Amino acid sequence: MRLFGPLYERVLCWSKHRHAERYLAALSFAESSFFPVPPDVMLAPMCLADLSRAWRYAAVTTVASLLGGILGYAIGYFFFEAITPWLRSAGYWDAYLNGRAWFDRWGVLAVFVAGFSPIPYKIFTISAGVAVLNLPGFILASLVGRGARFFLVAGLLVMGGEPMAGVLQKYIERIGWGVVAVVVAIILYVMTNA
Repeated sequence: MRLFGPLYERVLCWSKHRHAERYLAALSFAESSFFPVPPDVMLAPMCLADLSRAWRYAAVTTVASLLGGILGYAIGYFFFEAITPWLRSAGYWDAYLNGRAWFDRWGVLAVFVAGFSPIPYKIFTISAGVAVLNLPGFILASLVGRGARFFLVAGLLVMGGEPMAGVLQKYIERIGWGVVAVVVAIILYVMTNA
């Protein structure tokens, strides 16, 4: 993890800065289209530092992530040929192909699941643009999926405080994949019984 370790540490430092809310918005925006570090890394310590502003931080993260997702959609729509080498060299190509397969199967619901999951969201925003996914549906699914994720993080920290932060950091991958499994199971159930 030496590639992402320094970025992770830098983001944690940003969470203590007097302009932390601006940095949180910038990180959330960038992560939805090109940056590798998820905003949860900054959102969690900021919520813990000031629990009375946790909901505001979750809202800032959600809106900035949505705007970054729209940029990712535009990148996929207008510049896919130009970024294809980067997707391959950065190791995102297989994830991109999986994202496309999800769109073929589930359409806009894939954006909702991706918005809430630990899967790199940028892959889905770019893939949505390449697939020319319905833009209003993409925006709504992104808003709900990303909002659910960030408000859940803020809510858990408000309820559990410092001990919850340790649990969240330790088990975030399992929690995220567990939620994805539940959402996919619900989608499959609804689709097969419709």
